[in-house]
Amino acid sequence: MLHMHRSVRLIPGLLLVILCIACAPAAEVNSASPNRIVYGLTLSPGGFDPHRNESSELGIPMRQVYDTLIYRNPTDGGFVPGLATDWSISDDRLTYSFNLRQDVKFHDDTKFNALAVAANLDRIVNRDTRSTKALTLLGTYAGYELTGEYSINLKLAEPYSPLLDSLSQLYLGIASPTALAQYATMPERYQFHQVGTGPYMMSELILDNRLVLRRNPNYTWGPSFYLPADDNMVEEIEYRFFADPPTRFTALESGTASIMGEIPPLTARSMTGNSQIQLFPAAVAGQPQQFLINTRLFPTDNLAFRQALVLGTNRSAINDIVFQGFSPVAWGPITSNTQFYNNAMNGLYEYDSQEAIALLASAGYIDADLNGYLDDPSPDKEDVEVKIIVPPWGATPQIAQLIQDQWKILGIKALLTPVPDFSTLLDLVTQGDYNLVAFYTFGVDPAFLNSFFTTDGSRNWTGFSNPELDRMLFDAQLQLESGTRNTLYGNAQQMIMDNALILPIREYVNLNGAVRDIEGLTFDPYGWFPLMANVRLKQP
Repeated sequence: MLHMHRSVRLIPGLLLVILCIACAPAAEVNSASPNRIVYGLTLSPGGFDPHRNESSELGIPMRQVYDTLIYRNPTDGGFVPGLATDWSISDDRLTYSFNLRQDVKFHDDTKFNALAVAANLDRIVNRDTRSTKALTLLGTYAGYELTGEYSINLKLAEPYSPLLDSLSQLYLGIASPTALAQYATMPERYQFHQVGTGPYMMSELILDNRLVLRRNPNYTWGPSFYLPADDNMVEEIEYRFFADPPTRFTALESGTASIMGEIPPLTARSMTGNSQIQLFPAAVAGQPQQFLINTRLFPTDNLAFRQALVLGTNRSAINDIVFQGFSPVAWGPITSNTQFYNNAMNGLYEYDSQEAIALLASAGYIDADLNGYLDDPSPDKEDVEVKIIVPPWGATPQIAQLIQDQWKILGIKALLTPVPDFSTLLDLVTQGDYNLVAFYTFGVDPAFLNSFFTTDGSRNWTGFSNPELDRMLFDAQLQLESGTRNTLYGNAQQMIMDNALILPIREYVNLNGAVRDIEGLTFDPYGWFPLMANVRLKQP
C-alpha cells in the first residue's frame, strides 16, 4: 500500500503553555534515588516535541528518549544501524528501503514495526502537527510503501542525498504510535507524554521548571557505539534550566548540577586548575557563528564594501577576548568539522585593516568632512552607516560591540539593534532594513546551505541571487557520490566567500562542564547531544 502525502506548507507552531506533571510512563521523582544527576540546560525551549519544535536544547534530553532508524557513529561520522538493521537505495535514488529490528518495544510496551514508522511519518507531514525542522529534514519525501511487518520503503519525488543524515537526527526520532494516536487531536499535549524506544523514559515535564527521565531497564537494542548497561549507569536525569550564564559554574561547584552545558568561556578558562570540575568541549558542526550580509541595501550592496567589512574584522582578537581561545576562527560558510568542508577557505580574508581601507577608497568612500567616518559617495555626503541586528545568544552582543569598535578604524559607523528573541529578529529581517544579521544553524550535511544561499531559500537573508550558485547547491542535494558532492559544495563555499555574503566569526564550540564523578561523557557528531547511555558514575 503506497501512502503519498500532500504538499505541506510550514506554519509556525503554537505552544499551549500547559503545566503537566502526570507524564507517560509516570514515575515519582525521588531526590534520594541512587545514581541520579541534574543536567543543566541553558534555556527552556518553546516546546519539547522534536516533531514539532526545532531547538537544539530540546535534543539534549530527547536524544535519550528516542531512537532513530539509523545513527551517525560519533567516531567517524559514518552511518550505522539503529532501529533499521540495513537499508538500500534504488538506482534512480527515489526509493530508500529499510529492514527493521524485530526485538524492540516502546516504553509503553507497544511493538515497534513498520506501521510505527509509518505513523511517525504521517504525523510529521500532517498539517495539524505544525512540524518545523522535522518536516524540512524530510526534503523531497513523497510517501511510503509498507513491504512487510518489519520493512518499509520511503519514496522521494526527486533524489535527496541528505535523507540518511536526516533520518539519523533526533527530530525524526520514532515515537510510539499508541501515544501519538492518544494525542492525535491535541498534538501540542503530546510533549508532556512522550514515548520512545530509547535508553531513557520520560517521567515528568513541568515547563520552565524541570524535565525528568529515568533509565529504560529493558533497553538492549542501542546502536553499536552504546555501551551495555551496568550498575554504574545514571538511573535518573533531572534537567533544569540555567538561563543566567554566571549561575552555571556555581551550580556545578555547589553540587546542584552534575553536568552543565555552555559554560561561559571566561569561566571555563578559570576551571582549568579545578580538580573538582571537568571540561568537555564539543565542536558543533554546521554553520559558524556568523553575520549574514544583506546585498540589497546600501552600502552592503557593494561587493568591495562587503569585502572590506570582512577584511577589517579582527576575528582572532574577538575569539581571544570573547571565547578565550576555545573556538577556532571561522573562515567560510561551514565549519571545518562539517562534511565537504573546503580547506581552501582557511586563511581567507585574514585581518588586514589597511587593505580594507584601500578597498573602501577604491569604491569611492572617503572621509570628506574629516569627522572620522567615511561619507556616502552620493552628493549628500552623509556618514556611511551599517545596521546590525544583534540577538542575545552565543555572546553575539559582545561580538557586535567589538566589531563596532574595530570598524571605527575603517571609518565605518556600526549601528547595533539588539533583539530579545528569534521572533523579533525575524520581524526585522522581514522589513529588510538591515545590513548584517547574526544567525546560523547546525548540521553535519551542508544541505542546510540551500535555505540560506539559493535565490528562493527560506532564509536567504543576504538577498543574493546567482543561477550558478543555485545550480551547484541543488545539484549537491541530488547527487549521492561523495566526490561529486565534495566538488559542488567546495565550489559553492568559494562563491559565497568570493561575494562576501557572510562575515564568519568562529566555529561553535559548546563548553560543557561536569563534576569529577562523571565518566564517559561524549557527544554525537552534531556536537550538541550527549550520549547518556555511555555516561557512568564513578563509585567511591
